[in-house]
Amino acid sequence: MRKYADLKEPLPREDGDPIVRIMLYEAEEGTYLFEYDAADALQCCADLLYASAEEACEEWNALIDESGWTEIGDPLPGCQHDAFIPLRVKRGADGKPKWGEYETLRDGEWVRYEA
Repeated sequence: MRKYADLKEPLPREDGDPIVRIMLYEAEEGTYLFEYDAADALQCCADLLYASAEEACEEWNALIDESGWTEIGDPLPGCQHDAFIPLRVKRGADGKPKWGEYETLRDGEWVRYEA
């Protein structure tokens, strides 16, 4: 399960732009809360790990705007959990990840992601 919400007001951070959007992602090890510094950001700028979605919601529900939470589908296998579109790390011919290079799914084909 994934869901995201916009904050009522930007939440300042010490090491960057303020947080304006958050996303919850439930994983085996707990619930990740991804923080975004722009409403149109593709990937998060920081993340937190909570024991449960309920615990994360208790801490953040008062900060989200009147639109509330919007549920979205889980990421495709091998894709980034914090990305709003199918996005994965590109792999070389040897199968090893090429960190910093990404691919996205377009018309059923994996193509180079260009920001």
